[in-house]
Amino acid sequence: MAREDRNVIGFTVALISEFANHFGIHPRQAYAYLKRFKGLEHLQKHYGVLHTQSFPDTIDALSQVCANNGGALR
Repeated sequence: MAREDRNVIGFTVALISEFANHFGIHPRQAYAYLKRFKGLEHLQKHYGVLHTQSFPDTIDALSQVCANNGGALR
């Protein structure tokens, strides 16, 4: 596996954990929520920018993307 792929995976796992902590839900629920409301799709598409931001800023951006796609966590 390429180093960049490992970096993307590591960042995604850490972000899901932080997202879960931020909203007080289980990481499995956070993953399902982000997947259902296109947060993970957004993360994959914009990883180059998002990984340079702080976790709180990235969580805010992903929660906005999810809200725009029908998610209710704010």
